[in-house]
Amino acid sequence: MRTLIQLARDAGGLLLLALIASVVSGFSNASLIALINKTLTVEAAGLALLGRTFIALTLLMLITRVLSETVFMYLGQRAKARLRNEVVACIGDAGLQSVESLGMSRAMAVLTQDLDTIVVFFVGLPNLVMYGAVIAGCLCYLGLLSWPVLLCALVTITLGSLGFWLIHGRALTLLRSSRRREDTLLHLFRALFDGVKELKLNPVRRRRFINNEVATNIEAVRAERTRGYVLYGMATSWGSFLFFAFIGGVLFLLGRWLPLSHPVITGYAMVFLYMIIPIEGLLSALPNIATARVALARIQDVRRQLPAESLQRGAPMPALKSLSLCGVTHHYRRELDNASFLLGPITLTLRPGELTFVIGGNGSGKTTLAKLLVGLYPPEEGVILLNGEPVGEADWERYRQCFSVVFSDFYLFDDVSSERPADDGQISTLLAALQLEHKVSIRQGRFSTTALSQGQRKRLALLLAWTEDRPFYLFDEWAADQDPAFKAVFYRQILPDLKARGKTVLVITHDDAYFPSADRLIKLDAGQIVSDIRQEGPVWDNSRLHAGQSGG
Repeated sequence: MRTLIQLARDAGGLLLLALIASVVSGFSNASLIALINKTLTVEAAGLALLGRTFIALTLLMLITRVLSETVFMYLGQRAKARLRNEVVACIGDAGLQSVESLGMSRAMAVLTQDLDTIVVFFVGLPNLVMYGAVIAGCLCYLGLLSWPVLLCALVTITLGSLGFWLIHGRALTLLRSSRRREDTLLHLFRALFDGVKELKLNPVRRRRFINNEVATNIEAVRAERTRGYVLYGMATSWGSFLFFAFIGGVLFLLGRWLPLSHPVITGYAMVFLYMIIPIEGLLSALPNIATARVALARIQDVRRQLPAESLQRGAPMPALKSLSLCGVTHHYRRELDNASFLLGPITLTLRPGELTFVIGGNGSGKTTLAKLLVGLYPPEEGVILLNGEPVGEADWERYRQCFSVVFSDFYLFDDVSSERPADDGQISTLLAALQLEHKVSIRQGRFSTTALSQGQRKRLALLLAWTEDRPFYLFDEWAADQDPAFKAVFYRQILPDLKARGKTVLVITHDDAYFPSADRLIKLDAGQIVSDIRQEGPVWDNSRLHAGQSGG
């Protein structure tokens, strides 16, 4: 488990340098108050030497403080960047099920708020160390003045610290609770933006969502944060009360019971007044350690939930001669009733040059089958055979390179590069075929814009899949957002062209008017293949798509 100690080890010599600079700054600060107190009783002849010493100590304090703050800030940002890269790498290396189980809201909270907490911890370390050094230096000076009074001072500081930590525990509990609610708020804020159209069209839902769900969580965060910070204020006030009580005791009581000179009593009062701010600063900075530990624990928990797949990296894309699913199964939970749903066992074989349509009602398991087929979900039972060979745990990366996929919930990247980059002429031809040449161009290997309608964005996603030139193409409800004219282009030109190039093509669709164009119709119902029909489809004219195109 990555701890604060491990972060300190990662910082190495820079952390030691920053700590030394903070300690020197703190002791210089404490020496200044001793020097100031000494000037009150020194003769005029000695003021020049004390003045030079004062200037030297002031410069030393300033230089070492700036140095420690700069180094700690650098270390904080470096730790944040390192941890962020590690979490991003975990997300990239984890299986799809692990990423889906984690959820975007929690991942975003870790990548932003929790990592910012780590930076706050490092930024607060200079004051933490410096205040500690100031307090230690002041206590040493108080001990030189009078050790009996020093013992009373230590008792006062101990009582103040205990009172602070008792109240601090409750305050930290409230702040942790509010931190968990922030995750819920992030999810609700995302829903607010993603669902703004639906909320505008349904005022009852909008009022219930904003006034109940969002407002309730906002109010809960406000209440818990307010109570937590009020308790922190009470803890600080308790410490201040004890310190002033001690000063009063020294001035009005101990001076009568102990043989203390007037300069000693004055020095104690001045030093203890000076110590109030460092002690309060130290106590206020200590919770940063606790919150940093909480943040690191959350980061580590996310990393535990994202185990890396055991993949063979850098393996070349295999040829595809046949692909078989043999008794594969997968469990998942339905969105509506949260009950477990079993897909399979599924047994089927797909071959190059075959155009297959997968049909069935909503919730029948079509998209889950697609994720199983392309290797995003490893089968819980059964085996997938590529060219007659079983796909093992280390083979998924290589296996997935067989597929170009456009899912119904696809994400459109603007980068058009691939392992087999298409030339600009081919891309221009594809843009014209997709009727997007007047809206999108290619600039330095990227689309000029992706701010398009959903149907147009799907066409760009198809273009990306096309340029990858992989042996297996899968389209999940691709034509659902297209107008009738472009549906015809998709079913009568694009799909037959892929088939003519020897690609294995699987389409999840509800467009029954185009069912005759498929070589094979597979129907799913309740997670099972209920029919698998081979048919003779018509040969469509795909000359338009081939025009000016090399076929690669």
